[in-house]
Amino acid sequence: MKAKRGDWLVEADGRRGQITAVKHEDGRPPFLVRWLDNEHETLVFPGPDSHVVKAEDEAARLRTG
Repeated sequence: MKAKRGDWLVEADGRRGQITAVKHEDGRPPFLVRWLDNEHETLVFPGPDSHVVKAEDEAARLRTG
């Protein structure tokens, strides 16, 4: 799993958070994530049931509703 700052982490239960920092230059976890449900930032090592949504794809999803 690879990500960049601004991408979104989505967990299996639907919890979503924006990735605010990536600790490795190649985009590997861990990620610093600000969760939408409580605005807390946590360092996350995503599990196999999580996935990354690219920032561009999230913006397109929001535009189309």
